[in-house]
Amino acid sequence: MVLGLARTGRAAARFLADRGAEVLVSDCKSEAELGGEIAALGNLPVRYFLGGEAPAWLAGIDMLVPSPGVPHDNILLREAERRGVKILSEIELAYRFLRAPIVAITGTNGKSTTTALVGEMLKASGFTTFVGGNIGAPLIGFAGGDWQWGVVEISSFQLEWVEEFRPKVAALLNLSEDHLDRYPDFRAYCEAKEQIFAAQRPGDVAVLNRDDALVWAAKERIRSQVISFGWTPVEEGVYAGKAEIVWRGGGKEERYSLARVKIEGVHNVENLMAATAAAKAASAPADAIQRAIDGFPGLEHRLEFVREKDGVRYFNDSKGTNVGAVVKSLASFSVPVLLLAGGVDKGGDYRILEREIKRTVKKLILFGAAKEKIRAALGDLTDTVVVENLAAAVDEARRSSRPGDVVLLSPACSSFDMFRDYTERGKQFKELVESL
Repeated sequence: MVLGLARTGRAAARFLADRGAEVLVSDCKSEAELGGEIAALGNLPVRYFLGGEAPAWLAGIDMLVPSPGVPHDNILLREAERRGVKILSEIELAYRFLRAPIVAITGTNGKSTTTALVGEMLKASGFTTFVGGNIGAPLIGFAGGDWQWGVVEISSFQLEWVEEFRPKVAALLNLSEDHLDRYPDFRAYCEAKEQIFAAQRPGDVAVLNRDDALVWAAKERIRSQVISFGWTPVEEGVYAGKAEIVWRGGGKEERYSLARVKIEGVHNVENLMAATAAAKAASAPADAIQRAIDGFPGLEHRLEFVREKDGVRYFNDSKGTNVGAVVKSLASFSVPVLLLAGGVDKGGDYRILEREIKRTVKKLILFGAAKEKIRAALGDLTDTVVVENLAAAVDEARRSSRPGDVVLLSPACSSFDMFRDYTERGKQFKELVESL
């Protein structure tokens, strides 16, 4: 049984059916709500159990593959555990059929950018490389292909049901409060992230952020070789200088210029350090890494420059769906910022933003389901206004901004109150800004 008929669930169902498994698909949505998803599976011999969740549906099931969005307390997962049914995540299932070594990247923030960067570095090295997982196509779609490397973004949700999943290189970028609407506490979230190292062996590599105390503490609990990255010079590992990234290992040193880098922000220097460490662990040569650093354009919806209008610069950071991400984004600016934030609360502490709000935010413009909660936490720190929706937020920012200011959409919340996902939110923001 595949639990959930979103993108990952469809890919898993297709993979299993193509290999002769008898596949049942369960989803709490109705057939009418899932018309497009069912159509996408075409004429595959799949049986559907829709519109609810009934333990009786598990009769005769040998294996359950939950989609990442299905929480631990789902009734079918709980019942499958009670019955002793094998439960495997999609990445665990895919790993058992993959023939290529994997670079896997997780963390609260920076996963997508770092994953894309490592992919570009390995492709520039001449390796046949796929990039997928939580960024792009599900991992299982690459199983059975002829690849030299796979670079995979992994979320905490995907790591909840792994057993043998063993990346040759695994990176943990940072840890800050996120998804506390899913996990009982922050510790449980951190433990889920650390599962990325669980099956690694001494010959594998763990890339760790030595400036993040929670990440750095993980080195005591993993068996693989540690390569660290951070801001201060080290004899072994990666660090950032004034205008370069330095890698040191095995008595050798390589320096990578940041003079031509296209992506902005302090957090992106951290992403570049992590990507360099991971790419070197995967045997990428220095010239390939430098070409990737020079040419990487950045990702849509992650501190993406939209336009300048009347001397005001507009940035789309719709992928900033947690408080830690917004801290990093605000730290990238030294000019006055009008911050657009709000959406569905994920349980994080908004007061973590206090320092950056005081330093650079001239106006806080709030919308969405969490607007009053954010106002209660931060509204006394700067000029704050609550509006009905994103369009009203952009209009308020236009009227309140002055030449030299930055208008930044960095919501600190998920998007599901008003949008399908963060990409739809970001696209609407860009359309609104372009129409000013």
